[in-house]
Amino acid sequence: MDGTTGEAARVSPDTGDTRVVLDGRGLGLADVVRLADADAEPAVAPEALERAARSWSAAARLAAGGRLYGRGTGVGAHRSVPVDTHDETEHGLRLLRSHAGGAGALVPVRQVRAMLAVRANQLLAGGSGIQPAFVTALAEALRLRVHPAVSEYGGLGTGDLTALAQTGLTLMGEHPWHPDTDNAPRPAPTSTGPGGPTGPAVVPGRRQGDGDRPEREAALAALPAQWRGEPGGTGADQATVTLPRQWRGDEGAAGPGAVPAAGLPAQWRGADSEEPHPATGPSAAPADRPGPEAGATSSGTPARAAAHEPPAAHERGLPAPTPSDPPGPGVPRLPAPVLPGPGDALALLSSNALTLGQAALACHDLDVLLRAGHAVAALSLEAVSGSADAYAAEVHALRPYPGIARAAAEVRRLLGPGERPGARVQDPFGFRAFPQAHGPALDAADALRHIVEVEANCPSENPLIAPDGTAAYHHGGFYAAPLGLALDALNLAVLQTAQLSAARLAALGRPGLTGLPAFLAVGPAGSSGTMILEYTANSALAELRSCAAPASAGHAVLSHGLEEAASFASQAARQSLRAVDAYATVLACELVSAVRALRLRPGEPHAAAFAVADAELPAGTEDRPLTADVTAAAGLLRVLAGL
Repeated sequence: MDGTTGEAARVSPDTGDTRVVLDGRGLGLADVVRLADADAEPAVAPEALERAARSWSAAARLAAGGRLYGRGTGVGAHRSVPVDTHDETEHGLRLLRSHAGGAGALVPVRQVRAMLAVRANQLLAGGSGIQPAFVTALAEALRLRVHPAVSEYGGLGTGDLTALAQTGLTLMGEHPWHPDTDNAPRPAPTSTGPGGPTGPAVVPGRRQGDGDRPEREAALAALPAQWRGEPGGTGADQATVTLPRQWRGDEGAAGPGAVPAAGLPAQWRGADSEEPHPATGPSAAPADRPGPEAGATSSGTPARAAAHEPPAAHERGLPAPTPSDPPGPGVPRLPAPVLPGPGDALALLSSNALTLGQAALACHDLDVLLRAGHAVAALSLEAVSGSADAYAAEVHALRPYPGIARAAAEVRRLLGPGERPGARVQDPFGFRAFPQAHGPALDAADALRHIVEVEANCPSENPLIAPDGTAAYHHGGFYAAPLGLALDALNLAVLQTAQLSAARLAALGRPGLTGLPAFLAVGPAGSSGTMILEYTANSALAELRSCAAPASAGHAVLSHGLEEAASFASQAARQSLRAVDAYATVLACELVSAVRALRLRPGEPHAAAFAVADAELPAGTEDRPLTADVTAAAGLLRVLAGL
């Protein structure tokens, strides 16, 4: 949703609070929108971070006792291929790199921020087994207003694998961060190298100051033996395995698979690499928030060690990242890189977070337009002297559909008090059947909101670590059929009500219904008036029909036939986002015509929305370009939604 008319629906809920608490339990759709629009900052709840830390501990224990999918095995058709314990870390890095194969245009900033918010909150639900530092890094990216470059194509509603792999490589420093300069999409990257997509405003991986950066040899010497590829350590510690050879400074590491020094955590870079980049501090929680440790055992051993978890940086003898001098003007501060450990890669990838974020934005924006549709319909009904019988409370009490009753009640309220017998026994469907067409769209938006909020507040990862840490379950929770079907339902319902909006627009140009000149033209004979708006609205309506083609009807067989279906929720979400612009255009065309018709009628209109629209829309009735009128009307829709 990037056109002019679609901007009308981009209004974040104003709650008066500048923070959104991420706790894995209570993230609402409106909260996702506020974080996506940078109207609030994330705050990670300490108890939720502790829950994530317990899940991390449990995953390490379970992996020590037997193989976990994606950690001790390959993925997809390679699910039965064992991965050596000493190779688990490099296996995860290979998984991130190999799955970062998305293509197409880069996803707009607003949608990427929504993805970051959803994924951070899901991980706080406590079933992923991921290193908690990933959660704090995701929250820091939102707070610092930087984002990864994410490609449009790659998801099929069975996990946003490519988008989250690109995110993972950015979190660890291999791909660059981009500043949140605006919410417009950028062109696809012109080239892709080991450091990730290139393009405007690329910010390289973070560096520590020269005075804080240890030599590579000293840093490696402080690591446990098994992290250096040497024998030693306990059986449980072996799960932390060996660092990738590119990160060890081995001979010949600068080959095609080598990681650029700029993308590595500062501890792994030599002193002769590029100039340091300003930093913001650790990716772990601030002092008033708990880190991954959840206390100590009765013997005084840190809980992490007792749980067979990889040691923290300070426990390995490495300095924790520290803030450097403030960055210069125009240089954004960045999250500290996170070094993935065993199991972190699949835990990060196993989610539909991008699709959920897009669904949240589309649901919010379409809901704004649906609420504005009440006011626009009320104006059109008054402009044609339509009957209020179709909106009577008595009628809808007998057929208690919540959305239909709500649509009728809103139009009654916006028309204001007074009897309106109407000029005809029955009005055309565009007026008489508005509640029946519009109400299901309201219900569909409510249903989608419920599903988004369920998915954003529960663990979706496969395998799923049980809350008590005693088991790991392999399941299909990543299959986003509920989400895809709800998006399809909303897209179809919006098409239904938009078709009646276009019908009302056509009716406003008919003298037999309004008693006004054809096409509301005031001028010499043959003047066109608002004639062209029917073409514009029907062009947008054609786009809505395309968006309403059920994405859930798609089919795919992948990974040697192991994955023989997909929900296509990702495609449905993109269709919903496209529908926002198209529906806003249809409503804006109707609003321009309804206001002009009311201006031409004798007497003062009763509808509450008229005064607002009359004050903002151009007043001339001569034949002239109407693009500015439609643009102004689209900008009014969010105002009308709040009446």
